[in-house]
Amino acid sequence: MRRLGSASAAPGEVDTGRLVVGETRDGAEFGLPVAVVNGDRAGKTLYIQAVSDGDELNGLGVVSRVVPQIDPGDLAGEVLVVGIANYHAYQVAEHRNPIDDTKLNRAYPGDPNGSSSERIASATFEVATEADIILDLHQGSTSQMIDEARVRCGRHHRLHDECLELARTFGAGHILDQRGPEGQLARVAPDEGIPTIDPELGGTVGWDEESIETGVQGVFNVLEHYGFLDGDPTPGVQVRARDFDRYGAPSGGLVRFHVDLGAGVTRGDVLFEITDVFGSLKARITADRDGVFWRARRLPQVATGEYVCSVGTEVDSV
Repeated sequence: MRRLGSASAAPGEVDTGRLVVGETRDGAEFGLPVAVVNGDRAGKTLYIQAVSDGDELNGLGVVSRVVPQIDPGDLAGEVLVVGIANYHAYQVAEHRNPIDDTKLNRAYPGDPNGSSSERIASATFEVATEADIILDLHQGSTSQMIDEARVRCGRHHRLHDECLELARTFGAGHILDQRGPEGQLARVAPDEGIPTIDPELGGTVGWDEESIETGVQGVFNVLEHYGFLDGDPTPGVQVRARDFDRYGAPSGGLVRFHVDLGAGVTRGDVLFEITDVFGSLKARITADRDGVFWRARRLPQVATGEYVCSVGTEVDSV
């Protein structure tokens, strides 16, 4: 019998429930929605988590499609799912937990006696570290971004090659291979010996069906490659970036992009222009290095110094 919070599944069964992690402001208990898919045969354990940031919903779209599609009778091992990790932020459709103004994916491994986010991080980290493989599903917030999988442990980490193989298997098309900030699940969990990636499934307001489908296929690629399900996934060659160049606005006005997401750029190519409200040119920004146009703001209006776009650099194929 496998239990996760109030969910309990014998071999060959699926169950859903709640993982209690605290109380709301009226003193009522609240719990994260969880699912257990317990395979008919022994095998590895996969942990999947979504909505670590309350406005990043493509991962929720993935788990809501993946869980019903997994037949436990065909599964070797277990799949443990936390469908919504950042409970409070999800309720108000905000990025950060409004109870403590904290980004949950900077709070790992957490603290069972700490702030709201630290307690959620501690509870989910305890579940995650029971697994052999971890997928922490994200998206590029509400900006526009290509589908990618992030390897966050750092290229000198003892588990780097295993994490990179997991990212290649997921098959989002692009990989960011760059050490992440402290407190990220995908950076902390490899220290426990667990290959972990942070798929960033596009960027949108609400959710995007194409990026969700990429995520669904990615999960099944992982399930097949690591022996949970029969199959031989062929995700193909992935484009890897090992660094980012981020571009801000040198002046205020309206942004006009000259490059499409995912397109290759060469040093000196025009990335975007800024005009005033009547269309007169104020600034023209070119690429500092060769790379891939990775991410861009969604709204056209910018103030001086405001973020505009990113180019993935130090690019190769893996």
